[in-house]
Amino acid sequence: MDKTSLTDTRARHLKYLRISVTDRCNLRCSYCMPRDLIPKLTHADILTYEEILRVVRIGIRLGITKVRVTGGEPLIRKGIFDFLKALGALEGLQDVSLTTNGVTLEKHLDQIQAAGIRRLNISLDTLDRARFKRITGRDSFDQVWRGLQRAYAMDFKPLKINVVALPGLNEDELEKMAALTFEYPFHVRFIEHMPIGKNNVATTGRLLTPEIKRRIETLGVLVPVQPGLTDGPAERFQIEGARGEVGFISALSRHFCENCNRLRLTAGGQLRPCLLSDRQVDLKTDLRNQVSDDQVAERIMAAVRIKQARHGLTDEIPKKVCGQMSSIGG
Repeated sequence: MDKTSLTDTRARHLKYLRISVTDRCNLRCSYCMPRDLIPKLTHADILTYEEILRVVRIGIRLGITKVRVTGGEPLIRKGIFDFLKALGALEGLQDVSLTTNGVTLEKHLDQIQAAGIRRLNISLDTLDRARFKRITGRDSFDQVWRGLQRAYAMDFKPLKINVVALPGLNEDELEKMAALTFEYPFHVRFIEHMPIGKNNVATTGRLLTPEIKRRIETLGVLVPVQPGLTDGPAERFQIEGARGEVGFISALSRHFCENCNRLRLTAGGQLRPCLLSDRQVDLKTDLRNQVSDDQVAERIMAAVRIKQARHGLTDEIPKKVCGQMSSIGG
């Protein structure tokens, strides 16, 4: 195996692995999971930390250099901090980061920092407490905001805030969310809502990046920021005079499939080459049948080979994604 192995049929070099460590969450965000109960994976159904670390080690041999840990909500899985420390100690990774909804962040920041994590993404779709409860199903805005403030005080950076743009729900707050970058060095990311699995988003129309940009430009000129070597798909800008950045993830209006460098490992051990497709390869069965590392590597390559040229959400007849965001890992 060599470092160029994870190159797909369209010459995309897949260096970025997102890992969902659990499908469970302490919020019920309307765009992520429905209010009615979806059967959760049992403890035996999800990959063990040892199995995940094995996949990452094999992935590094193939060319993986960046890993992000997601959920569900990763901070509610027992043993997560020891796992993060072990993950960060793997030779060959250049970037290890964590995505969280922030509900329990404040009390866990010392453990996260001790595990070697410095980069955090925090999901926060509104700055209004009542609206937060409406979107997430929980009255937890104050906890999230305190966690964000403490992470800032502890010099975690970059601190990224993920904002899903939801017409009729938070569109009147886009400028307010972007304005946070004047007071703080936050990276505020506006994400077009992607219809994945079952959800409870009752919106009319779409709120896409061109409109989001138009609104934010009322705060000042958007100056492009050069992407870093390990950057994801966000278009990055700095509003003139701001300390932080704004970014736009435009899966629908300006799909970035031609530059996608990601694979996703679900909590249940399936490797998905695209968030917006249900194509996946089963790694869990092989891991538990004690096959060799080379055989696992071949299964990873099988996922690489089925990576599509582009997703189908914007086709004339849009393709549906049945997988649930909470277990795929976003």
